[in-house]
Amino acid sequence: MHASISIEPLLSRSPEETRAYGERLGARLQPGDVVALHGDLGAGKTQLVKGICAAWGIDEAVVSSPTFALVQEYAGRSFPVYHFDAYRIQQQSEFFEMGYETYFFGDGVCLVEWPERIASLLPAHTIRLQIDHVDETTRRIAGGGPA
Repeated sequence: MHASISIEPLLSRSPEETRAYGERLGARLQPGDVVALHGDLGAGKTQLVKGICAAWGIDEAVVSSPTFALVQEYAGRSFPVYHFDAYRIQQQSEFFEMGYETYFFGDGVCLVEWPERIASLLPAHTIRLQIDHVDETTRRIAGGGPA
């Protein structure tokens, strides 16, 4: 697991640019890394996840937001990728009960959409990304995001 990864900011003007950025980031991730993806609906979080997964040989066609399943598991070339969507979490206990520690402290990379819903459960080593709408087609991606 990385102590920290420096996040280069990006102004993305298309879903393809967002996915390419995700692929570059994904190539730097290691098992044990947890990435919190902060951003409004439609900001491009899932596009970023598609790019991250592509770095590990996961077909972007199988990557979708796990809004109803809570977690999607993808088999990467070297390790699993766990894609969480905490949007529908009403209480952190729901996430706790699913055994989140097995994922967050396990053998794969965890990508968490809507991490503010489970903020107190995120490990200290979480990599935080903020994706903001600039206009209809442009997004700003930068390190940081709410604690």
